[in-house]
Amino acid sequence: MIRVLLADDEAMIRAGVAAILGADKDIEVVAEAADGREAVAQALATRPDVVLLDIRMPVLDGLAAGAEIRRVLPDVGVIILTTFGEDAYIERALGFGASGFLLKAGDPRELLAGIRAVADGAAFLSPKVASRVIARLSGGALARGAAARDRIAALTTREREVLTLLATGLSNADIAQRMFVVEGTVKAHVSTILTRLGARNRVQAAITAYEAGLVGGDAAAPSD
Repeated sequence: MIRVLLADDEAMIRAGVAAILGADKDIEVVAEAADGREAVAQALATRPDVVLLDIRMPVLDGLAAGAEIRRVLPDVGVIILTTFGEDAYIERALGFGASGFLLKAGDPRELLAGIRAVADGAAFLSPKVASRVIARLSGGALARGAAARDRIAALTTREREVLTLLATGLSNADIAQRMFVVEGTVKAHVSTILTRLGARNRVQAAITAYEAGLVGGDAAAPSD
């Protein structure tokens, strides 16, 4: 059972999202919050697997609340669920360590898929958000690509293999199955990769892989 905390200042939105999640036998809404400060308190009290946060909430907005939750509960996955998909919001969310960014106008199946992915240790961006992130990566790609390749040069061959699979959206369990190792080994590799790349989360690591050409292009990974 995936335990979810839902935070939105509009009661009707909370009720609608809770109804969607409640219809899934594998997801349980364990708490709700009407503002960011309450969301942080509820996260500490209930220790959910995933927190769904609206951005524009009173007392403390969703981005600030998400950053605080990630600080005090680093194992909890944070998903921003919002009407607003501005680049600045996306950058701030990914910057503090959110694992997902979804738009309320999206298909409910995206919401369910995103929760499952984040609960399983992967990252999830709605298609519209992903396209904007990729578009922003296109500008200044050569300079960023060189910097990304320099960072990836510090990884071992095995770590680059894990990073490549991670960047395609696979969870730790999926990567372990592909590589014929136990999931704990993959988790250890991911932790080392994040440290060596200076990445706060899997999304940032995946972006580095994209910029370096490990995925999404024809460039080969640098050799040891």
